[in-house]
Amino acid sequence: MRDVIYYSLMLLLGFAWYRFGQSLLRKGRRDENDELTKGVVGPVGFLMTAAVTCYLVFAVLRALVRGEVPCVGKACTGQTYVLAANPGEYWANIFYLVWLAVALGYAMYVTFRIWFRA
Repeated sequence: MRDVIYYSLMLLLGFAWYRFGQSLLRKGRRDENDELTKGVVGPVGFLMTAAVTCYLVFAVLRALVRGEVPCVGKACTGQTYVLAANPGEYWANIFYLVWLAVALGYAMYVTFRIWFRA
């Protein structure tokens, strides 16, 4: 039951993140105070987000190829979940890594679209 709540909250958070990005994209070049619409991240944050997203994508691909993923979180630091021995924890960590990569990638997409509006 805890897993169902966890995954539904992750999907709900993803939907809220999507709606936030869409509301930023629907705004014009300037908001109601006649200031330029800002993206989710700034230029330095964009580069840092791109680096973290690339690392997360690399970690997911590495985990899928090797069949093992290091635990993501404070409580299980240093543990490695192997697909053959711990399939539930393995796929939960893969889902979390993919979710983070997609969320950060969407933030970069929204920021990029705002910066280069016609």
